[in-house]
Amino acid sequence: MKKLPLGIQTFSKLIKNNCLYVDKTQYIVNLIQAGDYLFLSRPRRFGKSLLVSTLYEIFSGNQALFQGLSIYNQIDWQPYPVIVIDFATLDFSAEMDLQNSLIQFMDSINDDYQLNVNSQGFKTYFKNIIVAIYKKYGKVVILVDEYDKPIVEYMDNIALATKNRDLLNQFFGVLKSSEAFLRFVFLTGVSKFARVSIFSGLNNLRDLTFSHQFANLLGYTQEELETNFEPHLQHLGLALGRSKAELLAQIKTWYNGYSWNAKDRLYNPFSILNLLAEQQFDNYWFASGTPTFLMQLLKNNAYEATVFENKKVPKIVFDSYNIENMNVFALLFQTGYLTLTDIDTQADFTEYTLNYPNFEVKQAFITYLFKSFTHNGLEEIQPAAKSLRHYLQTENLEGFMTLIRALLAKIPYPLHIEQEAYYHSLFYMIAILMGVEIDLEVLTDKGRIDGVLALTDKIYLLEFKYGKASTSMKTLINQAIQQIQAKHYGERFLNDLRPRFLLGIGFVNKEMDYKLLKAKD
Repeated sequence: MKKLPLGIQTFSKLIKNNCLYVDKTQYIVNLIQAGDYLFLSRPRRFGKSLLVSTLYEIFSGNQALFQGLSIYNQIDWQPYPVIVIDFATLDFSAEMDLQNSLIQFMDSINDDYQLNVNSQGFKTYFKNIIVAIYKKYGKVVILVDEYDKPIVEYMDNIALATKNRDLLNQFFGVLKSSEAFLRFVFLTGVSKFARVSIFSGLNNLRDLTFSHQFANLLGYTQEELETNFEPHLQHLGLALGRSKAELLAQIKTWYNGYSWNAKDRLYNPFSILNLLAEQQFDNYWFASGTPTFLMQLLKNNAYEATVFENKKVPKIVFDSYNIENMNVFALLFQTGYLTLTDIDTQADFTEYTLNYPNFEVKQAFITYLFKSFTHNGLEEIQPAAKSLRHYLQTENLEGFMTLIRALLAKIPYPLHIEQEAYYHSLFYMIAILMGVEIDLEVLTDKGRIDGVLALTDKIYLLEFKYGKASTSMKTLINQAIQQIQAKHYGERFLNDLRPRFLLGIGFVNKEMDYKLLKAKD
């Protein structure tokens, strides 16, 4: 059983250490043939750095490393001089700004290739290094990893992010004028939003982000998971006491679902490798990087949690904005919190449907969103969610509502929004945290149910009512119950054998009360 390549992003180390490698080299053959200037964006921890390292070994002519892989006899293995620019390793802190860091990097290239190029200006230095390498060794390959890190790292400081963007624009602009000296240029990163500004001068750059041909270049397909990891899956099944079918179903729910063509579904390699190594289900990918600036952005724009499912956006939003004008949904897609579930090309313009990719991302995202909106600590949220689920299962509505009151009481008064939809959103987040199936705004032939909470053995029909300070709470919750009864919302579930409960919930300012009735068959 080959070792899991957990934390290994260097192809040569992975092969020499006899680690498991899912053969993606047929895609890489096609990638090399797809053009000379290529760009690909994928979320973090999705294998971008390993891809860059693999390309480095290919263009360095190290054929022996690829024995047994698809690419082995498909290319001529001519070696080229390769420059790898990994922005994750560059220092662009306050003490060392991005320009000085890039100059130091070019100094190291100058020394490594023994070029004796004089540093004459920021852009000129880079251009002269490329030309000098070309004259000495032949056409140059340039591979860029995490190109957008100097921007994404400072999304909470727009002035510095913009400064870094402009520097990168100058730096990468050199590549256009160096076309005669370059064999292949490949850039990758998390976000695509900066590409428009940074590479505006690099108009020969082909964007592969949504290319159907390369949709499965990174990540594991279901077939790749079951074929390559079979011994590890057997060990995991034994450890957890699951049959193969049960285990694969649970893995799919937790970690499958990423897509760049709305057809093929992929696993994030980081989550799968950690699952197999730790032998327990957990939020591995999400926990590897807390999206602080994203949560702040969502909070500042007062987005309701319910808008992130089945969100339809035109394709243009992925190309038409920059740092100063970010489209939240495109950013959530690029960073891996949403994925494509449908592409509609029938209209006048292409429209994408976005959804959470899987349970891991959805639950963790909602947890952080709930923390951000309510100021409850992470150490409080998950235990509370477990207790809330127990209260619902045992029909202890007083315990359920008391705990919800405690959670909502921590919302700072300035953040409190006096709208019924605001409470819909909070209840939606609470239901997701409990792991309970919830549908909001459910249509029937007689109206619209505010919410349906479905447990394995019972169904709660919810109606929310919001009133101003002068409103009687008792009147409010009675109105909610009467509306459920008058519009016969329960008829939608007549063929469902689970017992139904009518739950009217009233809000007056930050006060909340409820009324519960069991539905009559």
